[in-house]
Amino acid sequence: MNITLSVDEQVAARAREKLRAIGKSLNQEIRDHLQHLAGDDDLERDIEYLERFSGLGDSKGWKFNRDEIHERR
Repeated sequence: MNITLSVDEQVAARAREKLRAIGKSLNQEIRDHLQHLAGDDDLERDIEYLERFSGLGDSKGWKFNRDEIHERR
């Protein structure tokens, strides 16, 4: 089904720019949002998203240390 939307040009341009950084189109993002809203979530898509973006953070060299985490202050 094709849907026509009225969106401010600057809003659409900023959204496209942000989505381009994660490899998605505005059309795909809107489609995904509508599927989510309708309760038609796709587990495989969610797993793919997590796999794509997991591990992209920067710990700046910090290593997990259980003792420090549980240290009482």
